[in-house]
Amino acid sequence: MRVYVGNLWDDVTSEEVRAEFAAFGRVVSVTLVADKSNGRSTGAGFVEMSSPAEVDAVVAGLNGRNIKGRALAVSAAKLRSGVRSGGYGAAKTGG
Repeated sequence: MRVYVGNLWDDVTSEEVRAEFAAFGRVVSVTLVADKSNGRSTGAGFVEMSSPAEVDAVVAGLNGRNIKGRALAVSAAKLRSGVRSGGYGAAKTGG
């Protein structure tokens, strides 16, 4: 189950995000979103937790929590609508 996290600090690493989320359960993966033009963090990412209960716990525990001067925005990730699956130019899905 994937969790969206936004309003991350500029120099965040995936290890730092993993450490914050690990307090609420088993972190399967961390993906930080980078700006395509300069490679810098956009301040957002996705964390995959191992169960729905852990997703609920991490949202309750981290949403709005101030870390390094920023209030994190944490929510259960929503599936993108209109995503095609295959063919030239199709958006990639999955984690």
